[in-house]
Amino acid sequence: QVQLVESGGGLVQAGDSLRLSCVVSGRSFSRNAMGWFRRQPGSEREFVASISGGAEDTYYTDSVKGRFTISRDNAKNTVYLQMNSLKPEDTAVYHCAVRSFWGVARIERAYDLWGQGTQVTVSS
Repeated sequence: QVQLVESGGGLVQAGDSLRLSCVVSGRSFSRNAMGWFRRQPGSEREFVASISGGAEDTYYTDSVKGRFTISRDNAKNTVYLQMNSLKPEDTAVYHCAVRSFWGVARIERAYDLWGQGTQVTVSS
């Protein structure tokens, strides 16, 4: 059974950093693009970042450009989201997801499997 398990969330202060991890178990996803999305309180889930299967391409939503970095370690079947200079508006449940294709994507329906999420809370 394929599973995506996120970790690394927590409660931090504005300006702090966190690194989220998402481990995919069940089979290799080295040829698949992966992404991070977040659901903020009272909002729809939104795209944060995506990385292609070979990590050649990355794509970010404007609000996190220059602060967040997505990366992957295919040997560990893991994708990361390094979050720096965190702001209270980054507070959300962060979900990772995997596509059936190589290329990056920013829409939810482009992704096939999802993790349960990890909570990130940024206090002011």
